[in-house]
Amino acid sequence: MEARLRLAVAADGPAVAELARAAVEAQFPAYYHEAQTASAAEHITTLDTALIDDGTYYVLEADGEVVACGGWSRRNKLFNASTAGADERLLDPATEPARIRAMFVRADWTRRGLGRAILTACTDAARAEGFTRLALMSTLPGVPLYKAFGFIEVEPAQLPMPDGVILAGVAMERPIEEIA
Repeated sequence: MEARLRLAVAADGPAVAELARAAVEAQFPAYYHEAQTASAAEHITTLDTALIDDGTYYVLEADGEVVACGGWSRRNKLFNASTAGADERLLDPATEPARIRAMFVRADWTRRGLGRAILTACTDAARAEGFTRLALMSTLPGVPLYKAFGFIEVEPAQLPMPDGVILAGVAMERPIEEIA
């Protein structure tokens, strides 16, 4: 079965939220302890509807089910649980990187190129709007995918969740000009 990429619509919200939570619950225990996984499932899986409203969020569907999702943003928010320094300000493509946001793949669909397909779509769309760099804040399960796509680690990060739980993360960037 093949998955089909399309822009997400508001009606995808419940399926995206369910997929994101299931992905965190399946993949995070290999990297984080139980309380961290539970906090992440609560706080980083909430869909930022601005991504859908902006037309920058994608889903991959197979047999009518969302099996992967992710997107990019032209706004100054790096990840879902972030509030410090985040705002709705539009980024300047000449001086600031577009943000890769909210990437999740259903556990039984990993390692099939779905994350790469979403990242390619994001890269192409951000390039079309004049961006020359991409940035993201990765949780530990995502680091291998992003490295394989050409992102480099900028620095380790501590990601505070709204409930006070801290997740280890990695700030990553890559130029858009490079071929993915």
